[in-house]
Amino acid sequence: MPNPPVPPTGVPVLVLNGPNLSLLGLREPEVYGTHTLADVDELCRSTAAAHGLRADCRQSNHEGVLIDAIHEARTAHRGIVINPAGYSHTSVAVRDALAAVELPVVEVHLSNIHRREAFRHHSHVSAVADTVICGAGAHGYALALTHLAQLLEDNR
Repeated sequence: MPNPPVPPTGVPVLVLNGPNLSLLGLREPEVYGTHTLADVDELCRSTAAAHGLRADCRQSNHEGVLIDAIHEARTAHRGIVINPAGYSHTSVAVRDALAAVELPVVEVHLSNIHRREAFRHHSHVSAVADTVICGAGAHGYALALTHLAQLLEDNR
C-alpha cells in the first residue's frame, strides 16, 4: 500500500507573478534574463524552504485572477512576494487589494524599472509594499523571500 502524500510544511507565503511572466526565458532575455518561470518557481520553493516557509507560486495574465489570489492570501498565507509586472504601472486595483489584506508585501522586479522607459518608473504597488527589490534578475526572488522571512520573524 503506498504511503499517503506528506502535507507540505512551512509557513505559507504567496509568490504571485503578473502578466507576461509566463514567457520568461523567451521574452526579451537581454532585459529579463534566461531563467524560465519554472526556474523562478523552483528557486522560490527552495529559498522559502530554507527559511521555514512554503512558497505557493502562481502566475496570471489576468488582473482579476491576481486580485482573487491576493484576497485568498488574507486567510491562507502569512505574506506576499509579488512581481506585478505591467500591472505595477497601471493597476490601482492590485495596489488596493494588497493594502486591504494587511500582510507583509515584498515587490520584486527582474529588471531595474528605474533605468527603463519613463512610464515604468512609477509603481502603484510600491506605495503599499514593505520592501521593493528590482534589478537583481531571478535572484531578486530569493532576496525577496529571505527578507519576507525576516519580516515575519520580526512580527512574531
